[in-house]
Order: sequence, then structure tokens, then C-alpha cells
Amino acid sequence: MAHEHLHFKEDIAAEHTHGRQIRVSMALLGTLAGGMLLISSGASRFLYGRDSFNTEFLAMVGAILLGAPIVLHAIKSFVKKQSHMDELVALAIIAAFATQNYTAAGIVSFFMLLSELMETRTALGARASIESLIKLTPTRASIIEQDGSEREVKVSELRPGNRIRVRPGDNIAADGEVVKGLSSVNEATITGESLPVDKVPGMQVFAGTSNLTGVLDITVTKAGKDTTLGKVQSLIMQAEHTKIPIMRIIDRYVKWYVPTILMIAGIVLFFTRNIDNAITILVISCPCTLILATPTAMVAAISAAARLGILVKNVADLEVAGKMTAMVFDKTGTVTTGRLYVTKLTPAEGVKPAELLTVAASAERMSKHPAARALQDVAREANLSLSATDDFREVPGKGVTALVDSSRIMIGRDTFLKENNVDISQVSDPALHEEQGFSTLYVAKDSKCIGWIGMQDKTRPEAQNAVRELMDIGIKRVTMLTGDRDEVANRVAAELGCTDFKAHCLPQDKLAIVEQIKKDGHTVVVVGDGINDAPALAAGDLGIAMGAAGSDVAINSASIALMSDDLRRLPFLVRISRRARRVIFQNLGFGVMFIVVGISAFTVLKPTVAAILHFLSSLIVVFNSARLIRYGEELESEPRA
Repeated sequence: MAHEHLHFKEDIAAEHTHGRQIRVSMALLGTLAGGMLLISSGASRFLYGRDSFNTEFLAMVGAILLGAPIVLHAIKSFVKKQSHMDELVALAIIAAFATQNYTAAGIVSFFMLLSELMETRTALGARASIESLIKLTPTRASIIEQDGSEREVKVSELRPGNRIRVRPGDNIAADGEVVKGLSSVNEATITGESLPVDKVPGMQVFAGTSNLTGVLDITVTKAGKDTTLGKVQSLIMQAEHTKIPIMRIIDRYVKWYVPTILMIAGIVLFFTRNIDNAITILVISCPCTLILATPTAMVAAISAAARLGILVKNVADLEVAGKMTAMVFDKTGTVTTGRLYVTKLTPAEGVKPAELLTVAASAERMSKHPAARALQDVAREANLSLSATDDFREVPGKGVTALVDSSRIMIGRDTFLKENNVDISQVSDPALHEEQGFSTLYVAKDSKCIGWIGMQDKTRPEAQNAVRELMDIGIKRVTMLTGDRDEVANRVAAELGCTDFKAHCLPQDKLAIVEQIKKDGHTVVVVGDGINDAPALAAGDLGIAMGAAGSDVAINSASIALMSDDLRRLPFLVRISRRARRVIFQNLGFGVMFIVVGISAFTVLKPTVAAILHFLSSLIVVFNSARLIRYGEELESEPRA
């Protein structure tokens, strides 16, 4: 029943959007009809003279057709006590009618309607481009039945656990895991990465991505609104309705604007006794340029970011990105690949390396930590048989304990074992090999240390350039936090060029460090994977989750989510934020200058000319903002370092 209700709501939303598009089309048709009447009036004036009945009648009908929607909308806004600035234009149209200047009333209405239609069409276009993300998901999918036969169903009928088949050239219908087949998949719609990703059994795929080469059998894990694409679409739509501080300031003072302009127009009318001058002031002062200045720039910036797989939930967060002075990185999975490799096995005396590895890999079977995955991989390569695990417990940032073949196994840092009264002095000291810069896991069996395992992680190939770019664009402090030893942290931080680092960090330590950096006067952005560093992400002025595609935790815990793990997106995020802010100030500056100069020139400008200039000023603002949409295109095709 809940599922049917969800689709009912989606249908209503779709009908609402469709209805709005129909209303815009009807408004455009009415505007064009009114415009044709004005043109006919002009032709009649040329043929029959200014005072002919046809000339005045056509101009009056055209003015009524064009002016009525504006006046009615202003009256509705006034009744609802909402200010949309239409009041100024409505008064100008009424004044023109009162003086029987129908041509001026019609031309003013025509260009004002064009401005409003352009604004509405821009919003609908932005919404349509975002909603087109959902259209990437096919409407039907092929379910594989228990007997191996295929049955075509609606995508809305898919449920987790279903098995679907995706052929070359088809878009994938749901998030899932590949169970059979080999193929390349274009994931640009999710991650912003232009290069296809090879998929093999066990790998994750996302709804809306395109299968390129082979046939894939996929077990559905998420369908409909729960897919990564569904969450992206939903959050981008929410971001459109959020506001940055500049927009809130405009909202706060807008109630004073209309009375001020009316007072100026009244003073001019009183001293000049010329109604056209007052009408000109009312038309030129309608602040469409100011209203369009910020939303158009922010929508363009959000669109540019989304194209590169940067999910911005709130436009205020985008503004914060441009003001940051310090960036805090979590090490594992953020500046490093997050893929650990076992590089050394050091068993205690009397313990075989295979026994050490088997015990450790068995105990870590239930963990999703990168170290656990590394142990599983090397055990698989060595063809070791792993034992069943019971009573598994994991202490974040420290280690795990589990029962393996009735023995209590403990794996983790040296401090974790010491806290549990395990003597590690029987094995060689890893500090003797610290120049290798690997992380160490101690393994204890029934409270006796049986050895340690050395692991290494690699920094991401683009990480060094990304950190250098951040420093070049004015980020003063780049801090790396890790739970690893000082030697490992020092090696990675030196490779990246970080200003400082902190080793042996637990989740609560990361939180305290972020708070301290904020107290030092920095605007702090925290970058992590959104899992064990969620508190630190929330503590920063801005939290960015890396590699968030497919991760509900990462998408929900951070202010901004990078759907890929490409660190080059971070300098781009800072630049697009600063560029958007510059464009907003350009738009606002132009809007204010246009209104001030226009009011100052009221004796020169006619109402019709003022309407045309008003329309052109709105076009300038929209096109100035639209430049942001293509910003960062070079990153789409540029290979990683």
C-alpha cells in the first residue's frame, strides 16, 4: 500500500510539472497574440493615422490581453501579503491605461511578460535537466526467474533480491551487484568520470548508468527512490530551494523597496506633472535583475558541480567552500586508495606464517575495514581454508575480537592489545622496519601474542597535485588525520605536501582536532569517507564525503558528497564557489547600476524604451550566470595524474 502511495505522489508531481509547462505555453501564446495586436496597431497607425479607431482599438485590446495577467497577479500577491515586485509594473500599466496611452501599456506589459516567461522557462529548464536524470533509468527491466527464463516487468515493480539481466547498450534499471558477466559501464551520470569502468562479478553497479559491451546479470540491492541516482535527484531538487545569506539579505529588505520607489515616482509626478516620467520610473525600477542575480548563478553552479559528480545539498554549503582556509583529510580511503596490501608477516617463535594469517583472516571475516579486506585477499591467494567466526566485536579505531575454533582472537593496534593485558614483547619490534612505512596489526590468541602483520596503503595518484592546487588557491592549512603510527602518517603527509598531520587518532580525537582548528580562526572543511569520521564531518564548517556513490552513510552524513574518489574535484569545488560568488556580485552590481541610472534618466526615457531596456537587462544577467554551466569541462575528459 505504501508503495502504491509513493507512486501516486510521483504521478501527482509529474502532473504538476506537466501542468505548469502547459500554463507557461499558454502564457507564451497569449503574449505572442498580444504582441501581434500591438504590431497590427502600429501598422494601422502608419496606414490610417494615429487617431483612427482601428489603431486605438487594437492597441487597447492588446494592452488588456498583455496587462491583465500582470495586474491580476499583483492583486493576488497584495491580498496574500506577498511581495513579488509586480506591483510596480501593475501600477505603471494602470497609469498608462488611465491616460489612454494604450500603446505604452501594451509594450510595457509585453516586455515584462517576456522577462517573467524567460525567468520561468529558465527555472523549468533547470528542473527539466535535473529530472532528466531520472529518465536515464529505463521504464522496464528483464527479471530472471528461478528456472532461468526471463520476464519483462516495470522498473517500479523491482524489489531488492530480484535478479535482472542488462544487455549491451541498455541503461541499468536499479542499484545492484554483478553476479554474472563481464562488461564496461559508463558511470558518468553518477560519478562524473568520463572513462568506462570494467565490471566483474562481485562489483557494484548503479541505476541510470549505461552498460556498454557485455551482458550482466545483476542482483538488485536498491530500487526506485532508494537508488543512488534517486537520492542524487532528490537532494539536487532540495538544493534549488535553499538560500545563501545574500538571498536572505535581499528578502529582508525587499519590503522597503516598493514603498521607496513609489515615493520617488510620486515626487517626480508632483514636480513634473508628467505621468510618463512616473511610469518610466516604475518600469525601470522593477528589480528583475536583482531577483535573478543570485538564483541563476547558483543553479548554474550546482549544475556544473553535478555534472562532475559533486552533490551539493544546500547552496549555502557551496558558498562556504569558497571561504575555506583549512582542509582536514582523513587518510585511509581519502588521500590514499583505501586498499591495504599485506607486505610482511612476522609470527612469534613457534608460530608458522600460514597459521598467523589463517587466524587473522578468519577473525576479520565479519569486518568491512580495509585491513580485513587485505587479509581476506592474501588468504584467498594462498588458498587457505578459513574457520567460522563467532561472537565478533569491533572497536572503531582500535581492533576486533572474535571466537575462532573456540579460541579468543584479538587483532589490532599494540595499544589495543595492551589495554586487554596482552604482552607483545615476545615478538620483534616493528619500529626496526619503520623505514618501510607500513601499518601494523598485532594478533593475539587466547591472550598470547602470536605475531604481527605489516600492511601498506598507496596514496592516490592525483592527491599530490590536488593538495598543491589547494595551497596555490589560498588554502593555508592542510591537515591529515589517521589512526596509523607516526611513521606511516609522516610518510603519507610528506608525499602529499600537507602542512601538518596527527597520528594515532580515534574518531573522538579527530573531532577534537577539528574543533581546535576552528578555534584557531579557520573556516574548516573536513574530507572523509563518511563512515568512521562522520562526527568530524559534522563538526567542520563543511563536510565532504569522498566516493559516496552507493553509500547511504556517506551521502547523508556530509554537506557535500563527491560521487567519485577523484581528489581533483576539491580544488574545482573551491574555484566554482568563488566564481559563482563573483558572478552574483557582478549581477547585483549591474542590477543596482541599471536601476539607479534608469531612474536618473527618467526625463530621457519613454516607458516603452524603459520596458525594452528592462528586458535586455534580465537577458544580460541570465547569460552572465549561464557562463558557469560549462565551468570545469576540462576535468571531464582529463585523465588522472
